[in-house]
Amino acid sequence: MVQYNPKEWFGLIFRFHKSDTFRILLPAMVCLGIYSGFLCYFFLEFFEYKPKSSMILHSLLGFVISLLLVFRTNTSYDRWWEARKLWGALVNSSRNLALKTKSFLPVEDHEYIKTMIANFSISLKLHLRKELSENYLKECIGFDKKSLSNKKHIPNQIAMLIFNRFNQVYIAKKITGDQLLMVKEELTEFTNITGACERIKNSPIPYSYSLFIKKFIFVYTMTLPFGLMSDFGYWLIPISMFVFYALTSLEVIAEEIEDPFGKDANDLPTDTLVKNIELSITEIFES
Repeated sequence: MVQYNPKEWFGLIFRFHKSDTFRILLPAMVCLGIYSGFLCYFFLEFFEYKPKSSMILHSLLGFVISLLLVFRTNTSYDRWWEARKLWGALVNSSRNLALKTKSFLPVEDHEYIKTMIANFSISLKLHLRKELSENYLKECIGFDKKSLSNKKHIPNQIAMLIFNRFNQVYIAKKITGDQLLMVKEELTEFTNITGACERIKNSPIPYSYSLFIKKFIFVYTMTLPFGLMSDFGYWLIPISMFVFYALTSLEVIAEEIEDPFGKDANDLPTDTLVKNIELSITEIFES
């Protein structure tokens, strides 16, 4: 995720980064400029004919496109914000579980639970990115990460291992039933957060809806030169390129943030959140 100062107006206006929509759309904008220039030359120079200017249809279609893009952007941002709230809840649940572990469990079990809490956030991050996670897990006494090498859903396996350790401590009568129930809240929250993140990850915007918006923008921008040619002449080249950039940028941004668990510049800072969880629980156990 890109870190920036939202109050830095001029710095942001003239800043270009690798995921900026201008860089992404530049090849398509150049092709559209060439297409517009060809139409201008073909009608104005070759045939010496100016098509009759009429922007009524494009004005109506522009209103429809704006409504579609607003809905598209809001829907994608809702997914991004929901994912951020889920990861915020994971940070809090990890801290609460660490606090209860420090208070309830014997000292010999602290290192195991601390390691497994950190491993859960690591495995969830990589699970949502569809990457193999056992190679990145931390090991401790009583846990060998190779034991999870053939498991498809590692976050669930780690949550089960944490619950099993608490159950073993309960059977040994080192904690009470009430304390076990208090810990169950955080473990249940772990699985709920995992399921909610998977729902966001595996349920993209419906294909037909996304395809319709792309086709709509394509037809609108390809026919726009015919409405502008009579009034603007060759100036329609930069105008049509700018209109295309303004409309398509919103779609590109929506596509990027609707899956917020990857490594794109506008995705959630899950790497930072995982490190914060590890630092927080380490501080709790070492206090």
